[in-house]
Amino acid sequence: MSQEQTEGTIFVQTTLKILGGKWKILILWHLKDEARRFSELKRRMPEITEKMLIQQLRELEKDGIVNRKVYSDVPPKVEYSFTNYGKSLEPVLKALCEWGQEHLERGKFNGID
Repeated sequence: MSQEQTEGTIFVQTTLKILGGKWKILILWHLKDEARRFSELKRRMPEITEKMLIQQLRELEKDGIVNRKVYSDVPPKVEYSFTNYGKSLEPVLKALCEWGQEHLERGKFNGID
């Protein structure tokens, strides 16, 4: 394996370690345009459990991709948004969306579900 392939593999593995799994990309998709409260995220992804959503948000926060802002309202209000670093993923999210759309359209003609 060439040096370029080895480095590329390491970079892809790192990306998958941070963004991999069933929910993180979808969470980021819902945060790309504006800050959202936990309940809004949960409503947009009814299949995710509260425990899993909390875990995924904490991991994204730990990795510096998502910011968690707590307001001292009663009841407490928490909003999640992209950090400046997290905003660097916006073109990646857009590319994934476009690829998914093309794949679905391709599937219509090739019998792919």
